[in-house]
Amino acid sequence: ALESKINEQEFDLAFKENLLTTITSDNTGIVDLAGQKISPESNVKVFWNTQNNKVILDASKLPEAPEGMVYQVWSLTLNPLTPTSLGLLEGYNEQNNLFVLENPNASEGFGITLEPEGGSQAPNLEQLYALGTTQV
Repeated sequence: ALESKINEQEFDLAFKENLLTTITSDNTGIVDLAGQKISPESNVKVFWNTQNNKVILDASKLPEAPEGMVYQVWSLTLNPLTPTSLGLLEGYNEQNNLFVLENPNASEGFGITLEPEGGSQAPNLEQLYALGTTQV
């Protein structure tokens, strides 16, 4: 049991070191996603490393998703408006609020919607929790 706990802590430390390296890279831009009408107090920071196509989300200022629902992250191109799913924030809660997702897209913005478990093919804009445009 002790060996398992040590392995888990080593994994957590490596994960956090990797996050810190990505966040502090010269190739990483920060995109603030402001809370929308449904949840104006929400705020998400997106750290987008365009060299390794990684997005790190600090979702600590989103409310917990209701039972049977999950947050879904969207990469947006603006003209024409085209959303592409980057993935789900599965297991999101107060203690689990940092997420790493792949983003090979030329994103002009990001949005986060609340969707049924398993996600959706297209975002439910009535459940848009956070939205912001890139400066990268």
